[in-house]
Amino acid sequence: MVESAGGAPDLPATQLGYFDDMWQLQASAHVLSVLVEESKIAIIVDCTILYPQGGGQPSDKGFILSIDEQTRFRVEDVRTRDGLVYHYGFFEASDLGNSSTFQIGQEVILYVDKSRRQLNSRLHTAGHLIDVCIENIGLSSLQPGKGHHFPDGPFVEYKGAVPASDIESRRAALEAEANRLVAAGSTVQAAVCSYEEARNRCGGQLPDYIAKDSKPRIVSIGSSFGCPCGGTHVKDISEIGSMKVSQIRVKKGLTKVSYNVCICQRTNVPRPSRKKCR
Repeated sequence: MVESAGGAPDLPATQLGYFDDMWQLQASAHVLSVLVEESKIAIIVDCTILYPQGGGQPSDKGFILSIDEQTRFRVEDVRTRDGLVYHYGFFEASDLGNSSTFQIGQEVILYVDKSRRQLNSRLHTAGHLIDVCIENIGLSSLQPGKGHHFPDGPFVEYKGAVPASDIESRRAALEAEANRLVAAGSTVQAAVCSYEEARNRCGGQLPDYIAKDSKPRIVSIGSSFGCPCGGTHVKDISEIGSMKVSQIRVKKGLTKVSYNVCICQRTNVPRPSRKKCR
């Protein structure tokens, strides 16, 4: 039965399976709640591998299916609120022509849309790679700001300005360095650390929004140095494919670097296995 939403459900926080395994594309979980919020159906399960929107990366899409695959919920958006992950979408008609629902406590299977995860993870990792390249080409005075890793126009922004006379040469240098590193390849690692360890990995400082009693997740490329991030990434930067730094724009003391990746690049993503989201 579908319940009406009356505020946030009194449920335990959703476990995030993708924190440990970013390429776990199938997993089982149990239904905790089925809600209707402003005419939108939301499913809450005890643990999820579907990444919710955050960190400048689009949310995953996919499916939640009953074990017998007769009940099928298409996930169109995933969002986090008060520690719970809400999977928004709709039930698709069954072979009998009727839509159905899930029962509380029912075991279900979660499927991540593989092609969407691949593209979004590559764009997100490419943004981190630009951070590395900024350091490598001598622009360490720029301080990381926000990132937008959506396919509609990915960019990373920095506090500080590149002189107008240097913009084109820096753009070319960034693109060349990014493609050099992609060609060489390097592993991408994500680890949940203590606050002190995380601060050391991030060059001695962490953003103010990270609490000192928390355990940040640090993403790094080819070294112990990294930055806090909850998103999904490729296993090796060679999977990004060729990179294009299309523009560097400076406005009001901020430097915006727009980039893109070759979407035709093949990736060697392991075949997904079905396992518990634990």
